[in-house]
Amino acid sequence: MNSDKFSDIAPLEDHQVRDTIQELLVDPGFLHAVKYILPDVNWDEFSAEMSKYNTKFDFQSQMIAPTVWGLTRRTASSVESSGWESISKDKSNLFISNHRDIILDAGILNILLNSKGFETTEIAIGDNLLIHPWIEKLVKLNKSFLVKRGVSVRQMLEVSKHMSEYIHHTINEKRESVWLAQREGRAKDSNDRTQESLLKMLALWPETGSFIDRIKELNILPLSISYEFDPCDYLKAKEFQQKRDNPEYKKAQIDDLRNMEIGLLGFKGNIHFRLGKPINDKLDPIKLLDKKEQTAALAAVIDKEIHLNYEFYPCNYIAYDLLNNSDKFGNKYTDEQKNEFEEYLAKQIGKIDLENKDIPFLRIKLLEMYSNTLKNYLVAKGE
Repeated sequence: MNSDKFSDIAPLEDHQVRDTIQELLVDPGFLHAVKYILPDVNWDEFSAEMSKYNTKFDFQSQMIAPTVWGLTRRTASSVESSGWESISKDKSNLFISNHRDIILDAGILNILLNSKGFETTEIAIGDNLLIHPWIEKLVKLNKSFLVKRGVSVRQMLEVSKHMSEYIHHTINEKRESVWLAQREGRAKDSNDRTQESLLKMLALWPETGSFIDRIKELNILPLSISYEFDPCDYLKAKEFQQKRDNPEYKKAQIDDLRNMEIGLLGFKGNIHFRLGKPINDKLDPIKLLDKKEQTAALAAVIDKEIHLNYEFYPCNYIAYDLLNNSDKFGNKYTDEQKNEFEEYLAKQIGKIDLENKDIPFLRIKLLEMYSNTLKNYLVAKGE
């Protein structure tokens, strides 16, 4: 298939890598961003290192991975992973995961895949995040493809079909895996639910076969991402109050940049990535349902697999008990840990700069963020 067909959304071809790196190195915005994230960087040495790369893989594995890993190790207590028996090197997958951090979710997954001897994935990223031209160049260097947002209703079907064809092409013809968040944007309250419109998009291609047959071609593998602490939790709580007080409120582009920055540089505690089980063998019963029910049933299968594979930390149990005024999980944490978490909540609420700050409301929103994963796990377990 002619790769030009997807040039508007696809990652760069390897023959474009060298020139794109040179364009980045003379971009003042890129220089500013690098020096902000890596304040001690020697720009001449950095430029010389960047200029060595001729392929996306070399750039990703030798430049991006060490940089992201170094930042993660400075801002996380540990990074663990499990469930590797669920994938094999002779099959490409569509990894669908919950979404916590704009940069690190896919970044850490690819570092883990590479460390286990697997190929890295292509990464879906919304074009709303490409605030500066250098960001688009950088993400396309890093095997990202663009999800077009903000198109007209008339254009939506065409854009979605193009995206669907590209994802099927990548998995079944390029034989590369793809990472995709289960919904547009992050679940602000950690109540992770797969967007049905996303699943409908995935099944727009090929133009033959049933809905489930098209989905099966993608070899969907759910992935559960757990961060002990979310550095952006107070920003999300602030947004909840802003939307409550003004239903017309919308984030500005600068807010997305701030979320990227805080997510990348803020403390995350322990991190766990757990691969669930492939879902293809659970999909045949869905074929028997009415067509209108099939998308919701597929979403439920993916959600259950994600919910069953979270990693839990004392803060999750404490938040659940505080929110429900219970002692259900009192054996999972100490009084000291509970006091430390209370102090953490107060500190995060203190960072919120709103004139009419509603502290009880903000506290509830933070508690929901830290307890919803546990709540969904209990439902998935039938408890």
